[in-house]
Amino acid sequence: MPYKPKRPCRYPGCPRLTDGTYCEEHAKLVRRHYEQFTRGYSTSKRYGRAWKKIRDRYVRKHPLCEQCLKEGRYVAVEEVHHIIPLSEGGTNDESNLMSLCHSCHEKIHKGRGDR
Repeated sequence: MPYKPKRPCRYPGCPRLTDGTYCEEHAKLVRRHYEQFTRGYSTSKRYGRAWKKIRDRYVRKHPLCEQCLKEGRYVAVEEVHHIIPLSEGGTNDESNLMSLCHSCHEKIHKGRGDR
């Protein structure tokens, strides 16, 4: 049975011929890029079931965005924010949590310079 003819690698500027879409070198690069940027991160890998329980309990107690409430607006909570991030030694204690809408959460992280 004859083989399919090889085709050029689809990576821009690569002259190698391959059986698949990309040559071996660029297949690894494209796969890593896909995992890192296209798929995003999985919250279950980062936080887990215990965090979901803490978060749900906090959202029940604080159903509105705390930043918007200070400005007199009533916006439903979308995210629970750690005031001191876990990576900097913060905890999941209620005194370290804040309920926020998506836009307020983005503003805080943009101000911190980590997004």
